Amino acid sequence: MKIGVLAAQGAFAEHAVALRAIGVEPVEVRLPRHLDGIDGLILPGGESTTIGKLLRRWELLEPIRELAGEGLPVWGTCAGMILMARELVDATEDQPLLGLMDTLVRRNAFGRQVESFEADLEVACLGEPAFHAVFIRAPRIEQVGDNVDVLATLEDGTIVAAQQRRLLVTSFHPELTEDRRFHQHFATLCSEARTVLREEVRSE
Repeated sequence: MKIGVLAAQGAFAEHAVALRAIGVEPVEVRLPRHLDGIDGLILPGGESTTIGKLLRRWELLEPIRELAGEGLPVWGTCAGMILMARELVDATEDQPLLGLMDTLVRRNAFGRQVESFEADLEVACLGEPAFHAVFIRAPRIEQVGDNVDVLATLEDGTIVAAQQRRLLVTSFHPELTEDRRFHQHFATLCSEARTVLREEVRSE
């Protein structure tokens, strides 16, 4: 299995390490041709406006939208979650968005980098124990559509992880921990999508 990691900015190398740890081949994505043959795509953290502009410059916005529309699993962490939202509460001027998920997101919802924090989250799809999450200048989800499943919240009810079919978002950085369960969960989504695609090809 091959999973692409957008190699524009942020912790893409850490995502690659996590993927290798669960037996998945990471593919660095910088050009549209790098999307060929991948089974899923991870959009890492970083600075969302900068990453969005790079996606536009590298002509990746439309190819990613098209592949996601065809069923390619996409996972956005932190800035990646912002990019995947249909709308931002506090969008900056000229903020490119992929608009893949039916979510309303607030950027830098928990303050500046010095106010970063960690929290143990109950995530039903991961089972026990709780997932230790690292939040760094993290966004939050303020609203989800009816077709979006909330996966995790903070104690005050703030939504920090959600899934819409094969689209996954997390406010936090699973790649910065040794817990690979979120990466395994995403790999499972990719495996299921590949199986469905093969069945559709055989039925044609």
